[in-house]
Amino acid sequence: MRQTYRRFIKKQLMDTKKLRQKILDLAIHGKLVPQDPNDEPASVLLERIKAEKERLIKEGKIKRSKKSGSSDTLHYENVPFEVPSSWVWCRLEDIVCELKYGTSEKSSSVGKIAVLRMGNITNVGTIDYSNLVYSSNDEDIEQYSLEKDDLLFNRTNSSEWVGKTAIYKEEQPAIYAGYLIRIRPLLISSDYLNTVMNSGYYRDWCYDVKTDAVNQSNINAQKLSQLMIPIPPLKEQERIVVEVAKWISLIDTIKNSKEDLQTTIKQAKSKILNLAIHGKLVPQDPNDEPAIELLKRINPDFTPCDNGHYTFDVPSGWITTNLGSIFNVVSAKRILKSDWKHSGVPFYRAREIAKLSIYGLVDNELYISEEHYNSLKEKFPVPKASDIMISAVGTIGKCYIVKESDKFYYKDASVLCLCNDYQINAKYIYHIMRSEYMLKQMYDNSKGTTVDTITIEKAKQYILPLPPLAEQQRIVAKIEETFSIFDGIQNSLEA
Repeated sequence: MRQTYRRFIKKQLMDTKKLRQKILDLAIHGKLVPQDPNDEPASVLLERIKAEKERLIKEGKIKRSKKSGSSDTLHYENVPFEVPSSWVWCRLEDIVCELKYGTSEKSSSVGKIAVLRMGNITNVGTIDYSNLVYSSNDEDIEQYSLEKDDLLFNRTNSSEWVGKTAIYKEEQPAIYAGYLIRIRPLLISSDYLNTVMNSGYYRDWCYDVKTDAVNQSNINAQKLSQLMIPIPPLKEQERIVVEVAKWISLIDTIKNSKEDLQTTIKQAKSKILNLAIHGKLVPQDPNDEPAIELLKRINPDFTPCDNGHYTFDVPSGWITTNLGSIFNVVSAKRILKSDWKHSGVPFYRAREIAKLSIYGLVDNELYISEEHYNSLKEKFPVPKASDIMISAVGTIGKCYIVKESDKFYYKDASVLCLCNDYQINAKYIYHIMRSEYMLKQMYDNSKGTTVDTITIEKAKQYILPLPPLAEQQRIVAKIEETFSIFDGIQNSLEA
C-alpha cells in the first residue's frame, strides 16, 4: 500500500521541476551544447586560473589555501562521471579566490544596506529580494559587500535545502548573513558554476556530505571547498549558460501556462457544482417522485427548513432540508493512543480521511487490534458502505464515501460519519459538499479557538438543497462526465 500511495502522489505532483533538472544535468555532462575543437581546452583555463591566484596571493589580496598534498598538475581519479575530452575536473577551491562566511551582526528593519539571508535564496538558484532586513555597520559593509557575479551558498538549512545557491547580479547593494558563504570565482563563468550548483549531481553531493542536527543540516566551507566541479572550456561555458537560459525561460512559460489552465479548470468545476445545487445542471422530470416524499418516509413529521442566509429558490420537486434530517450524524468511540498498533484494522484521523478524499487511498501507519475493532462493532456503529466520512478538524469538509471493501475505524471528534441509513445518493452529497455554498456554511460555523472544527450539532444544521432521487442520479452522472474531461486535461498537463 505504501509504495502504491507514493507512486500515486509522484504522478499527481509531476511538474516542470523534473524538466528543469534534466536540462541542468545535460548541461554539466556536456550534452546540452556541442563541443567546438577550436575552443581553448579547460586544462589551459585552469593553468591561467592558477597563475591568477598566485598573483593575487603575492599582492596580498587573498590567502593561500591550507590544503595539503597540492601539486602543479591537477589530476583526479574516480571522478563522479565522464565528461568530454576538452573538459577537466577540479575542486571548487581550485577555481575560486575565496569562500567567506557572512556577518553575524544582528540586522534590523531599516539601515544603510540590505542583508541577504538564507530565506532570500530560492530553490531554483535565484535571489528573492522581498522580506529584506538591513545593516548600518560600516565595518560589515566594507567586509561583506557583494560584487556582481558572487555566488551565495546556504550552509545551514533543512536537509532538503541546505546548499541552495544563487548568483548576485548587483540588483541592489547588499551584504550577506552568517548562514551564507560567499563564493567568488576566478575566470570562471559564475552563471555556469551556478548551473552546476543547482544540478541533481550537486544536490546528491549535498545530501552525502551534510551533517545533521536538530531540524537543521550543515555544510561548512571546508567541505564546500572539496566539491568536484566539471569544467568546460570558457567558450563552451558561455554557450551552456545561453542554452540553459533559453530552456529555463521556456519551462517557466509552460509552468505559468499550466497554472493558468489549472486555475481555469478549478473554476469551471466550481461553476458546475454551483449549477448542480441550483437545479440548472440537468433538466427536471415531472415524473420524478418529489423529494418531499423521500423526506416523509425518513421522518413523517418533517418540516422544510427556512434559513434565509443559506437558502435559495429551488426547482419544483426539490426540497430544502438540513443534513441531520437525512443522515444520522455520529462520531466514534474514543480510542486512546495506547490502543494504537502497528498492524490490524486501519485507524483513520482527519488527515487520513483527507487523503482518501483526494487520492482514494492512504499510506496509513496507525491501526487498532482486530479484537478491539470487533468489540466496538458489537456496541457502536462502524463505517459501512455508502456512509460518508467528513474530516472535522483542521482541514475540514473533506469527504470520503465508504466502499463495500472498506474496513476501518476512526478518531472521535476529528472525523464525523454521516450514516446513510436511508435512500440518499451518497455521490450527490459528496459532490455538493465540495460546492462553494456548502463550504461557506462549514467554514462560517466551524471557527474554534485554535483550529477549525465541525461538531456533530453544527453538521446536523447544514442546509442543503435536495432533488428527487432520480434527479440526484442524473446530476451525479453529469458531474462525473464533465469532471472526467477536465481530469483528462489535467493529467495531460502532468504527463
